[in-house]
Amino acid sequence: MKQLYFILILSLIFSCKKAENKSENSDSKSEMNSTEVKNDRPEILMKIAKAHGFENWSDIDELKYSFNVDRGGNVFTRGWEWQPKIEKVSMTTADTTLTYNLNKVDSTLQRTDQAFINDKYWLLFPFQLVWDDNFDTEIKNEVEAPISEKKLTEVSINYKNEAGYTPGDTYKIYIDDQNIIREWSYIPSGKQEPAMSTTWEDYETFKGLKIAKTHQNPDKTFKLYFTDISAK
Repeated sequence: MKQLYFILILSLIFSCKKAENKSENSDSKSEMNSTEVKNDRPEILMKIAKAHGFENWSDIDELKYSFNVDRGGNVFTRGWEWQPKIEKVSMTTADTTLTYNLNKVDSTLQRTDQAFINDKYWLLFPFQLVWDDNFDTEIKNEVEAPISEKKLTEVSINYKNEAGYTPGDTYKIYIDDQNIIREWSYIPSGKQEPAMSTTWEDYETFKGLKIAKTHQNPDKTFKLYFTDISAK
């Protein structure tokens, strides 16, 4: 029961926004591309995306990765295989393998889809800045970052109270002078203070995509990290 509780809590941590609104009957005739670029974005958001290799995204046919969380010695892992051009996703856990299409998410797939969105946001949040809609942006220069206390640019992403799995949430990202994310904080809807702040570190490039493989909280009791990353 303790392990089940841990996994349920984990699934709620950074239970991030959806790039588009999916209904329970999303096998409708109009299919949506979850990686369509929204053009009405502040210039800094595209700069952040490009600094993380966004211009190479169109070359990606398949992205594989394992999402891992170590919290107090309890480690949880799930693996993903994503073919973005055909919106096909496969999830693998210790006891489950499931494949589905992002345009055909019904009520039986919502928990799996929410897990995919969550893990993808940790992996590719710089790209979500140009894929997502329904958010407001606020930019502040020379703000003290929550972990390193360095003076960085703070970009707040405030999701509106509509659509998505967790409407109303706010993400504050802290970027350096190269537009690389170094830290971020998550503020749940209705709250004023962050529920969590973590690093963005251990960057590595995969077929042009610059990915932070490790995220840790200030006292390092929470570590989220990616392994088995491959892109083709």
